[in-house]
Amino acid sequence: MVYSLTLVIVCITFILIWRNFIDLRNHNEGTEEMQELAGIIRAGAKTFLKREYRIIAPTVLIVALMYSLFREVGSGITFIFGALLSMTAVEIGMRGGTYANVRTTNAARVTGAMSRTMRIALLGGSLSGYSVPAFGLLGFLIVWLVSGGAHSDIVGYGLLIKSPCNAVTMRLTTYSLGCSVVAMFNRVAGGNYTKAADISADIVGKNVHNMPEDDSRMPNSLADFIGDCVNDIAGNISDLLESFVATPTACILIAMQVFKNNPEALTAACMLPFILAAGGLLSSIIGVNHIIVKNKKQTAYVQVDGKMVPHEYSRETNDPGEELNRATYLSAIVVIAVALYGAHAIFGKVSGLENVFKIGWVSPWVAAVLGMVSSVAVGKITEYYTSMKYKPVKRLAQMATEGEAFVVTYGDAIGARSVLLPVLVIGISIILSGILCGTYGIAIAALGMLSFVGTTVSIDAFGPIADNAGGIAESCHLEESVRKITDELDAVGNTTAAIGKGNAIGSAAFATVALIMSYIGSYPASDYSNPMVIISVIVGGIIGGALIEFFISILTENTINSAKLMADEGERQLKIPGIIEGTKKPDYEKVIKMAADEALRCMLLPSILALVSPIVFGFPFGPEIVLGLLGGSTIVAISRAIFNGNSGGAFDNAKKLIETGGLPGHPKGSAAHKAAVVGDTVGDTRKDVVGVALDIFIKTMSTVANTLAPVFYTYRLF
Repeated sequence: MVYSLTLVIVCITFILIWRNFIDLRNHNEGTEEMQELAGIIRAGAKTFLKREYRIIAPTVLIVALMYSLFREVGSGITFIFGALLSMTAVEIGMRGGTYANVRTTNAARVTGAMSRTMRIALLGGSLSGYSVPAFGLLGFLIVWLVSGGAHSDIVGYGLLIKSPCNAVTMRLTTYSLGCSVVAMFNRVAGGNYTKAADISADIVGKNVHNMPEDDSRMPNSLADFIGDCVNDIAGNISDLLESFVATPTACILIAMQVFKNNPEALTAACMLPFILAAGGLLSSIIGVNHIIVKNKKQTAYVQVDGKMVPHEYSRETNDPGEELNRATYLSAIVVIAVALYGAHAIFGKVSGLENVFKIGWVSPWVAAVLGMVSSVAVGKITEYYTSMKYKPVKRLAQMATEGEAFVVTYGDAIGARSVLLPVLVIGISIILSGILCGTYGIAIAALGMLSFVGTTVSIDAFGPIADNAGGIAESCHLEESVRKITDELDAVGNTTAAIGKGNAIGSAAFATVALIMSYIGSYPASDYSNPMVIISVIVGGIIGGALIEFFISILTENTINSAKLMADEGERQLKIPGIIEGTKKPDYEKVIKMAADEALRCMLLPSILALVSPIVFGFPFGPEIVLGLLGGSTIVAISRAIFNGNSGGAFDNAKKLIETGGLPGHPKGSAAHKAAVVGDTVGDTRKDVVGVALDIFIKTMSTVANTLAPVFYTYRLF
């Protein structure tokens, strides 16, 4: 029944995706100039993804072949399956984003209503949000059922190496890994694309030529519009889909280790992830759709000359951020109720759980709730440090009056200070979950944190859609009132994006700890009284931390080098007579092609690094050094990701605060504004390139390690 209900909910979601897309397409795109600009953005994003996937495809096929040859025959197929479903979800989400941006602009232009404009952006975001859990869960369910489920006795072998493995866990893990590979490529390439365009546009357009943001005379601005789509929408979809798939995988891997001698408990433990994931998908539909329906154009009947005539009106909202928060709270409440019922239904009559579940059947439910509470808490902490409403960003904007050095230094302080509380929340939740029901509880808490990922991604995708909408308004020289609405939505989107990044790294911490525990249980126990074993773990930890710093350096250097090339090209074009005067259009195509070429050129090395690192150290030195590698990289990555995401978000909104008149006496174009732009430029690479890639990096390494741990133990050189 659980599997059937899961499939029904997934099918309902697909119908809703189609309905929302039709609803979105029925809205007008606006003026001819707006339609032309939106068409360029749509075509540019589509072309980039096609080129990217042509490069990813050989990598996916090679890795799949290696798994089929050396680990388990079917695992190569499930690896490809995961990659394909991730790409499909990205394609649907990208359509939502590139169709919603111009329609959001037009809604602000025609209605002048914040609520109606917000609704269009969220309608586009819902295509991303619903696709992530729907495709992730569908693929997971198919792999699970085809492989035989919890009690399958299939022993898997590679075509060339006959090293036995559990076929079910190997196929689930490689399905997750296929999603991870696509996520890593999308994040690295998309981040380079958008931030190289954004940084170069800010440096040349704003600080050198005093142009407004998103001015159509600056060709790099148009490349930035496309970059927002390929990174903040495509990258985010594949990122969160990978997280959503990795967490139930960790749940089942651990369940098969913990409950291997209790078949009834094993069945229940493998069933709960499906209940949580399907319940979370249902809760996301309820939460997001509530806001979409609530802000739809309404019809009332009023009396005119003694007759009742229809009158159309829009409800108004003063705080779009609170509207979006309501969707999150509603989704959380629904999934908490579903999880409680599910935990009681499947564990209520199961015996032999006393040694694992400390407070009976309710233990996994409490663990899931701890994950959800952690998600909301990390989101609130992130909001405090990155929102224009609170002291840190307001103080950062004031620092801009003192110059660039003060902005950057204080922004660093905000980012560093913002790390402790989220880490404490995550750490305490992990410990409590572990006390309640062992390592299985940690995995369930991770899934609880991501259970309503459909809502999280819908709201996160709202951000780049609103950003694009504002850019289209500026580029098409629409009224200031239009830009005022889109700017407010963009500022809200900056905060929701920061919250989404915080949730992504928080869930990665839970999931990676669970995957590391699963890794430890997948090879014969090491003798930790042996000094060399301890030394191997410590050395691996040191190398893992350094590996994260190396990864960060590659991403940052690649982005800055690409930005420099694009800045030079932007400056060259602005010197062409007629462009800066507005009588001649720039060569958009050249800049767009340059951004794509640079992004694709720079994505291969950092993307493959996560795949090969465990192999490079595991085969020579065994599984212990890889254990240290996973632990050290996770510790450093969590703090660095939170620092980068929150400092970058604070920089962005401090600039936005000045641009919206929040710092009296220091308008756009002032010295303070230029200093804030420098801060935003520093933060761009942090929040949209580095921070968003670290969670995928550590989960990819952990997943690869789980598939190869027995091989490291058997075939080690030393």
